[in-house]
Amino acid sequence: IGFISVADVVKETSKEAIDKLRRLGIKTVMLTGDQLLTANAIGKEVGVDEVYAGVLPEEKGNVISDLQNKGMVVAMVGDGINDAPALVLADVGIAIGAGTDVAMESADIILMKNDLLDVVNAIKLSKAVIRNIKQNLFWAFFYNCIGIPLAAGVFYPIWGLKLSPMFGAFAMSMSSLFVVTNALRLRYLKLEK
Repeated sequence: IGFISVADVVKETSKEAIDKLRRLGIKTVMLTGDQLLTANAIGKEVGVDEVYAGVLPEEKGNVISDLQNKGMVVAMVGDGINDAPALVLADVGIAIGAGTDVAMESADIILMKNDLLDVVNAIKLSKAVIRNIKQNLFWAFFYNCIGIPLAAGVFYPIWGLKLSPMFGAFAMSMSSLFVVTNALRLRYLKLEK
């Protein structure tokens, strides 16, 4: 007499990833086709905020739509055929690289490794890129607001300031160099391992 028990093993980094997502101010929701008892146990183990269990593929899409209707921006992480409809409906679909081709076709982002910490890295990197773009736009706008009138001779009648074309070309090159150098700072972004 005996019994056989089969269970999915939670990855070591999953709880850490959920904690880091929470620290970033992101609410985590687990959508699964598994039964409620199993889903609640795993959800509690990793620390997700909300669990939806016994969910069919089209129902996953309904949950995504409901969250969006509540004003939330939704990122869906999935790896299977059952996740494809929800990946398409989400504001950002993130497929795990080890997942099915259908999931990868449906997603906006494909993670190379099968690790939830890469979701945290993708969010950190995207925030850093947006911040970098805003900085570059600000400095380019500021630089051109001063440089273009100076080059056009607007300040010459008032203060006698003018810009030689050679210095203007140098200044424009320095502006481009500044933007590129600022963008290269992204290489030093600290990512999760």
